[in-house]
Amino acid sequence: MTLPKPAAATAPTSSPGPGRRSFLRGAAAVGTAAPLSSFLSPGTASAAGRPTESAGPSDVALRWLEDRPAELAGASWGTPWPMGAVPGDQSFALTAADGAAVPVQSWPLAYWPDGSLKWSGHAISGAGAAADGYTLTAGEPAAPRSAVTVRERRGHVDVDTGVITVRMPTGGTDLVARVKRGDRVIAEKGRLVNLKQDGIPDDGLGTVRREELLSAVEEVTVEQSGPVRAVVKISGKHKRRGRSWLPFTVRLYFHAGAESFRMVHSFVFDSDGQRDFIAGLGVRFTVPLDDELHDRHVRLVGEGHGALAEAVRPITGLRRDPGEAVRQAQVAGRRTPDLSTWDTRVSGRIDLIPAFGDYKLSQLSSEGFTVTKRTKPGQGWVQADEGHRAAGVGYLGGPGGGFAFGLKDFWQLHPTQLDIRAAHTRAAEVTVWLWSPDAPAMDTRFYHDGLGQDTYEEQLEGLEITYEDYEPEFGTPYGVARTSELTFWALDGTPDAERLGAIADAVRAAPQLVNPTEHLIATGAFGGLFSPVDRSTPARSRIEDNLDFLFDYYVTAREQRHWYGFWNYGDVMHSQDGDRKVWRYDIGGYAWDNSELSPDLWLWYAFVRSGRADIFRFAEAMTRHTGEVDVYHAGDWAGLGTRHGVQHWADSAKQQRISTATYRRFYHYLTTDERTGDLMRELARSEETFLVLDPIRKIREEPYEPDPRALSIGFGTDWSGLAAAWLTEWERRGPRWEECRDKLLGTMETIAAQPNGFFQSPGLYDMETGRYAVQEEPRISVSHLSAVFGLVEVNAELIQQIDMPEFEAAWLQYCRLYNGTDAEAEEELGGTLPANRNLRQAHTRLAAYAAARLDDDTQAERAWTGFFHPSTDWEYGRDTELGTERVESTLNPTDWCDNASTNNTAQYGLAAIQNLALIGDRMPD
Repeated sequence: MTLPKPAAATAPTSSPGPGRRSFLRGAAAVGTAAPLSSFLSPGTASAAGRPTESAGPSDVALRWLEDRPAELAGASWGTPWPMGAVPGDQSFALTAADGAAVPVQSWPLAYWPDGSLKWSGHAISGAGAAADGYTLTAGEPAAPRSAVTVRERRGHVDVDTGVITVRMPTGGTDLVARVKRGDRVIAEKGRLVNLKQDGIPDDGLGTVRREELLSAVEEVTVEQSGPVRAVVKISGKHKRRGRSWLPFTVRLYFHAGAESFRMVHSFVFDSDGQRDFIAGLGVRFTVPLDDELHDRHVRLVGEGHGALAEAVRPITGLRRDPGEAVRQAQVAGRRTPDLSTWDTRVSGRIDLIPAFGDYKLSQLSSEGFTVTKRTKPGQGWVQADEGHRAAGVGYLGGPGGGFAFGLKDFWQLHPTQLDIRAAHTRAAEVTVWLWSPDAPAMDTRFYHDGLGQDTYEEQLEGLEITYEDYEPEFGTPYGVARTSELTFWALDGTPDAERLGAIADAVRAAPQLVNPTEHLIATGAFGGLFSPVDRSTPARSRIEDNLDFLFDYYVTAREQRHWYGFWNYGDVMHSQDGDRKVWRYDIGGYAWDNSELSPDLWLWYAFVRSGRADIFRFAEAMTRHTGEVDVYHAGDWAGLGTRHGVQHWADSAKQQRISTATYRRFYHYLTTDERTGDLMRELARSEETFLVLDPIRKIREEPYEPDPRALSIGFGTDWSGLAAAWLTEWERRGPRWEECRDKLLGTMETIAAQPNGFFQSPGLYDMETGRYAVQEEPRISVSHLSAVFGLVEVNAELIQQIDMPEFEAAWLQYCRLYNGTDAEAEEELGGTLPANRNLRQAHTRLAAYAAARLDDDTQAERAWTGFFHPSTDWEYGRDTELGTERVESTLNPTDWCDNASTNNTAQYGLAAIQNLALIGDRMPD
């Protein structure tokens, strides 16, 4: 398809002063992969830092993140482009590894300020076998053999993939009215179901009341309509008898030639967690069945490719043998021979063989699942089997067709469940439970009673002992969210073991195409702050070994400490307890990390430089978690995130530094995920939250009332979050992109105009003008946290594409002086910086950035000297030995690294990665 051309966007420009280097904006003139150093040499860009002419898009060789998938309905990915190299309306073609043209659908994800394409989104269908790899290039795309089509009618939307047709009503209870394959209805009445419970009896006694609420569709929007990929967005709430709650957003994805469709399900928890409790949350379909009971098949996949494979009415293992051909057909899932050919001792008594209409696979913890079945309601359940970690995949149907269903991260997001009910009737029900009704009701109540901390003084005392920033009524889950991913198949028959295994693999890890690291670097993606993994010298190898060790340690800790569960999966813990040899899961602000000091960024930069699938999947889970659970999406604090704590919503510090779009950009641009795009768009006006909540209300020394014309907003953790949201909305050309552009440029100009630039923080922000008031008197304010929540990364992207010398000078001043001498600070700022500046190793990447921008060997030496500092007080200093010991005394045997912490890990990782990219060629022996 042809991409729409955006309106031109401009930013202030002026010629760089003497000695200024072009840095990453020079990447716009490069069309092929090149080392980062090629972007740091003078003269590669025009005076304004932009290319003088378009080089055009280069070919990009794409590969699968994991092995070539055996089951592929479709896949989507994003590809970056250098500034000025690709027109905003460029069309793209795709070829397979064997040279065959592959149908591809393309659309813009982001634009550079000059209107050229920054990121393009692409999708392929799974019609036919997946290729080993693909090449993306400029050109006209091949047309699919059978395009996916969307027809919007009065009262419903129909999507036809060429294999299945799906009807979605624009109102009512059902999200999906029916799924047809040919003339056969495979499934119908697809709706959301919620069991609401009115209380939790803490002693296990007493009675509780449950009621069932169903989805009520309020809006249906067609976001893409083919020819390769179609996307339909459905929103609404769960309702019953005038009661409504749990707003939901569901996207359904369809691909040309596919017999399946994908669902991305998100809901917002709009309860304070004290009265209403979720006792079940699921997606339910009715499955019509017309085969004989002995030809109706159930499949439930366990760990690996093994599955419970049975018929509703089993005819194997009987006292009498119906015949080998009959038994083999049932076991294989084929239609059995006509009943008249059976041994009459079986056919004459077939009604006396019990038919099992109900099955359930319950995964109530990460460590085990159970499978039970019964003949019908009112009869006892029979235990079928147990296992460790189920795939979350099932099937119900017969030789003529059936319905397969799967939930991604099934055991990781426990308690989950797969239900099949009434399979002995002509209308069975299949429910994929995101929260199992067999588990205790979801308990989101705050974990302590406040401990008498009623005043700010008492709360600050509590902070001193447990590191928890408590405040009454602030530990609420109201407004947090969760996203789940499901896939459904309308099959033409019962899948054999091989096909069922391929389906399970596709559910566990959706097939993902990725760009080569060299292309990401050549385009300056994500600020260009990374370079390929390189072990060419002993010093480089030592750093790479440390990076590998730290990532592996968190993978191991997640497994051994069981960092799983519906609300927890994707996060990691903040700090360890060396006495108990456990992570401090129960100690105030030391428990769940909630993005503290940017582990999200560490993981994503680790992926883009290595291309490792295990890092991608870890980062993917973290992005899904931190963007949903750790951030408020409704209520007064919508747009703010919660600081680290025992519960993800427990701490009273609600801040921009957690909700920042910086942590979401990677996943959105690499995968085109629309839900992540929604989360970033929510933040376009998140400065309004400063009217509701003052982030430093407990420690202000002077009276302060939020004023929309003079909001106190810091230049570090606060502004970096706002700037990331504004930049993202601008480059995506969202509904408020011009407003966001102006606020971004206005704040950049007025930060640069402060007497001491970034050291002047905070400033008074005017919501009407989108600018800071420029202070008259210079002052010095420094926090070790200012630059470690995405400020480094967003400024790299801003300087990369916006030519504003004054802003760059202000940022480079901060980069130079944070690690500088008192004399340097005195000369430029009129005073010295505090001596106890923490995270010195983390901040070496500021000196590295200054060294690269200014071609300053002194800054490079300062960066590496600080990074390799021998002190063990500096994150992971030169003398820090990273290794593990086996601990048998904990609840489960664990591997323990005594000096690990997430703050240090994330910041060491970012400093190592960025220093290597920026000044790796100046590393001392």
